[in-house]
Amino acid sequence: MKYVDEFRSGKLARKLAEKIAHASDPNRQYNLMEFCGGHTHAIFRYGIHDLLPGNINFIHGPGCPVCVLPTGRIDQAIHLLENENIILCSYGDLLRVPATERKSLLRVKAAGGDVRMVYSTQDALRIARENPEREVVFFAIGFETTTPPTAVAIQQAAAEGLNNFTVFSNHVLTPAAIQSILQSPEVREIGTVSIDGFFGPSHVSAIIGSRPYEFFAEEFQRPVVIAGFEPLDVMQSTLMLVQQLNEGRYEVENEYSRIVTREGNQKAQALVAEVFELRQLFEWRGLGDVPYSALQIRKQYAKFDSERRFTIPQIDSPDIKGCECPSILRGAKQPSDCKLFGTLCTPENPMGSCMVSSEGACAAYWSYGRFRQGDRAPE
Repeated sequence: MKYVDEFRSGKLARKLAEKIAHASDPNRQYNLMEFCGGHTHAIFRYGIHDLLPGNINFIHGPGCPVCVLPTGRIDQAIHLLENENIILCSYGDLLRVPATERKSLLRVKAAGGDVRMVYSTQDALRIARENPEREVVFFAIGFETTTPPTAVAIQQAAAEGLNNFTVFSNHVLTPAAIQSILQSPEVREIGTVSIDGFFGPSHVSAIIGSRPYEFFAEEFQRPVVIAGFEPLDVMQSTLMLVQQLNEGRYEVENEYSRIVTREGNQKAQALVAEVFELRQLFEWRGLGDVPYSALQIRKQYAKFDSERRFTIPQIDSPDIKGCECPSILRGAKQPSDCKLFGTLCTPENPMGSCMVSSEGACAAYWSYGRFRQGDRAPE
């Protein structure tokens, strides 16, 4: 296959659906977690859920970088805006995420704060060059996919002597989140969430490779299939997971072999390792404090670290009462389980980050009409 249309072929999708139906055991349930929000949207956008047998269940995971950012980190950015003469640069989705007292970066901007939406780290560097008298803070978020561009920006700032540019780093790591979920009481002790296998994220895996998932397959006996974002990618990966589970295999398989290798992008990995190091602890929305799950800027680049340049207080901020976003990110609930979903919480008036982000599960349910649990097309 060479062209995107071939990955969306209805004829091929029906054939794959027949194979999955034939392979699945009607006497068991297959609970498969798609870690990445891109997979969640593909499943609902293309109606994959409707093509598969009723015993194949998709569980939505924490693979949305905007969604997993805790409220306290947004409160810290707001603190900087209200107490320092800075320009804060951020990606668009982050601007609308509710913080404490229903504040958001967008509302702070409306009240006079200098918040600027950017599309890349290069936009933030340009703003720093154009405003040498102002401190420019780039609010960096994302998994392993977006970390290399941040590292490049820091190195560029160092090379140019761009001393009014700093990064507020909130880059987090996929393997640590998967391990946290598998070791959580809901999965291990209480057993309220049954996860039989994982769709490995595609863009993240292009950077880190498939090797890091081998530990989970072996240690926790859960198969992992690296899956692309197109509908046929997701369906083929579903078939591969079903086959592994039927055969009692717990391996890492790479459906997205046209992009992902076992070793990943070693140049990008080396770049990130030069600029960043592991944090001992970082809070995730829904997962709590997860050890060694995020990155901080190394001391040699300390002058470009917002957390070293400015006094930023530790802020412990509760989530909005009634919002089930934390439970949704753990796979313990679905958006339709939340009493706020579709009533108080809509894309125009989001109560939680899962409704704000284009990768959030609540946004996927809303966009593609999945308002009721188990809402399927008739057989």
